Amino acid sequence: MTGSAGYPSPAMRRYHVTTFGCQMNAHDSERIKGMLESLGLGEAPGWEEADVLVFNTCTIREKPDTRLAAYLGNAAARKRERPDLVIAVGGCYAEAQREHIFELYPFVDVAFGPGSIPHLGTWIAAGGFALPRGRFGSHEHFAADLPLHRERRFQAWIQVSMGCNSTCAYCVVPAVRGREQSRGPREIVAEVSRLAAEGVREITLLGQNVNSWGRDLAPDVRADFGELLRACDAVRGIDRIRFTSPHPKDFRAPVIEAIADCASVCEHVHLPLQSGSSRILKRMRRTYDRERYLRLVERLRGAIPDLALGTDVIVGFPGETDEDFAQTLAMVEEVRFDSAFTFIFSPRSHTEAAGMEDQVPPDVKQARLEALVEVVQRVGAERNAERVGRVEEVLVEGPSRTDSSLVRGRTRRNTMVNFDGSAGAGQLAAVRIHGSTSTTLRGTEVARVAA
Repeated sequence: MTGSAGYPSPAMRRYHVTTFGCQMNAHDSERIKGMLESLGLGEAPGWEEADVLVFNTCTIREKPDTRLAAYLGNAAARKRERPDLVIAVGGCYAEAQREHIFELYPFVDVAFGPGSIPHLGTWIAAGGFALPRGRFGSHEHFAADLPLHRERRFQAWIQVSMGCNSTCAYCVVPAVRGREQSRGPREIVAEVSRLAAEGVREITLLGQNVNSWGRDLAPDVRADFGELLRACDAVRGIDRIRFTSPHPKDFRAPVIEAIADCASVCEHVHLPLQSGSSRILKRMRRTYDRERYLRLVERLRGAIPDLALGTDVIVGFPGETDEDFAQTLAMVEEVRFDSAFTFIFSPRSHTEAAGMEDQVPPDVKQARLEALVEVVQRVGAERNAERVGRVEEVLVEGPSRTDSSLVRGRTRRNTMVNFDGSAGAGQLAAVRIHGSTSTTLRGTEVARVAA
């Protein structure tokens, strides 16, 4: 007896996937789910009801590792009650640990890196896994042609590249996802066209360094990211295009011009800063300084009216002084980011920063994070307050998570809006804004936006 993909149908009936980390991991989990379903497994409503537990992991910072350990502790307790439970650990943490993961967690049945997802289905056979327990370091294939389980029918992620060629001193991504590889433009546009035909209205182009896409392609198909944005914008039926995560060093003029020119490309750019100190940026090997970043912000806002800017900021990088941190706070005030992900520096194995001297004490890092969050939230609240009185186009995602009588969706600027209205998931609504917080808007639907 075989599953729909031609693999032996397992005795296990239901799976549950837990995802840590970035949008790329979330997209990988959609492929993992699709593959498991192609083998005849159904999705369990919770991990307690599952026969196969998959943890798709992140290892960029220490916090996901700590959370994973807690989840695996619960999984181990359940496996003592149910020895036939299959536990699989995939993703960047698994790639970083490799075979060591079985020493740390001997109850884990299989581990696989992010580049080995295409092989996952071949491991499942009647009664368990047929191949060796671990498979890592395979980055030769994209997972785009694998079965897919999308959480929302009207939104989709599209992987345009994998891996990264940058050498940021704190980052483990090149070690666990390999060097940068771009998908061909025709393949990407064909996927966008197929998704549009299936009713997808919003796509997000994904890459570890998404705006350096295309430079490694053969000369006869080589292109830049601006050209890819224009090609995707030309596909009928796609209302919104987003992309993440770009690197400031690769934000060249053709990309900025494409964002400004293309009607479906949203007025939102996530532009990682990491530090406001040129000295720390140099130690981080970010290849830009404070002044170059500010010039890029000026160019972006000059070309794209009403642009929303998000960012990432790390506090407590080795050698960061009070003056360095003060420059980061000043940068947040000067740029006036609409949103920011803030992190405490975590030493990661296989990175230069892990061995640097002048590590910042934990209590200092925590105090700096709290001070940064306070400024980020105040600036975010001020930016969102500027939207009150405006009418925003909102793509509805579903009911509000905090009030079931309200509808929830996002603006083109990527701000969450909770509003009174009747628009359903996947529809576009015009919403008049009458309230705001540091992270959300509140409004009332005034019209439905035609497809």
